[in-house]
Amino acid sequence: MQAAKFEDSFVDPFLNDLTKGAHFKKSNNFNLKYSISPTSSIVLNYDSAKNLGMKLNCLIKILPLPFLFSIAWKTVYSKVDFTNEVRPILSEYCFHCHGPDKSTREANLRLDLPEGALKDLGGYSAVVPGKPEDSELVFRLHSDDKDELMPPPETGKRLSAKQKKILEDWIKQGAEYEEHWSFLPIIKPSVPTKTSKTKSSHPVDRFIAKKLENETFSFAEPSDKKTLVRRLYFDLLGMPPTPDEADQFLNDNTEGAYAQLVDRLLADQRFGERMALHWLDLVRYSDTIGYHSDVFMEVSAYRDYVIDAFNQNMSYDQFVIENLAGDLLPEAGMQQKIASGYNRLLQTTEEGGAQAAEYQAIYQADRVRNFGLVWLGATTGCAQCHDHKYDPFTIKDFYSLAAFFAD
Repeated sequence: MQAAKFEDSFVDPFLNDLTKGAHFKKSNNFNLKYSISPTSSIVLNYDSAKNLGMKLNCLIKILPLPFLFSIAWKTVYSKVDFTNEVRPILSEYCFHCHGPDKSTREANLRLDLPEGALKDLGGYSAVVPGKPEDSELVFRLHSDDKDELMPPPETGKRLSAKQKKILEDWIKQGAEYEEHWSFLPIIKPSVPTKTSKTKSSHPVDRFIAKKLENETFSFAEPSDKKTLVRRLYFDLLGMPPTPDEADQFLNDNTEGAYAQLVDRLLADQRFGERMALHWLDLVRYSDTIGYHSDVFMEVSAYRDYVIDAFNQNMSYDQFVIENLAGDLLPEAGMQQKIASGYNRLLQTTEEGGAQAAEYQAIYQADRVRNFGLVWLGATTGCAQCHDHKYDPFTIKDFYSLAAFFAD
């Protein structure tokens, strides 16, 4: 196998040590031609690289075709992830002065909202979708003037070259903002049908295979039956199988043996106990009050309610309603009233010198924080002391929620 030479500033450092000559052609429109053998070649068009102002300047080794196309595709076409790549940069370096907190906001500029980033600031905008070269944000990131450079030098914060590149690529790709994942509507995507990575018809495998389509690795080999039965018991019941339970599966060579094992474990009482463990941790379940004397608190009925809910495969919307307001439902039954015990699952005190008003405020704040984390997937607790820096919650919202639960 031979190597090809071409220049490009976006190559990864690991390519620097790759050498050897190659059959290579470069045309005026930046087509790169690799000759792997005298009778075969690959042509990649890098017009987009030219448009990005990239200078051809590196050495790359001709790799197996799938891997080569994977590198080329990711380099030129990979989409920047706003939630995982862009928002953390803006939050760390920009939001203090250009975010939701009006008490620290400067230049009447908000970068946490698209309308703020795109706003006309007098003939220019912080962000011009598709045009990083016209975006004030990019100009300020690269300015040599300390009075224009952002973040200001006195903050001690400097973006790395990689972080600047992420912002520039995001703007070039349209500067699309994304809402917090917990605010996005739930959708049911269509199951991928075409993939070369797996022959499995299972929807989960199909989605994973689609994700791996442009990657250089594939599925692991199927696990042996001993590994499968042990793994399944731990995942669904939280304990290993007994020798008899393991043998029942190991000696069953029918095609539906695994599916039947899954069904048996889902019907096992211990399944609800295993699943309830995660939920009870989220809602801070405890058999004691938590503060000082940490004495016993009888809330085991709520624990049993959650276990039964999993074993009965209760719908999530019903579970939510009964937890938050089961006692307020018309003709509420005993189990629905028990479910609303969720609102009682918090630390309390029996200290003799405790100030009632102080602990009432502590209890209310605890309820709002847990409500946000468990039911909204958001950190409402941040708004206890100030307007939220990320999520759309103000300090007024926090105490309004506290009043709602205290009513």
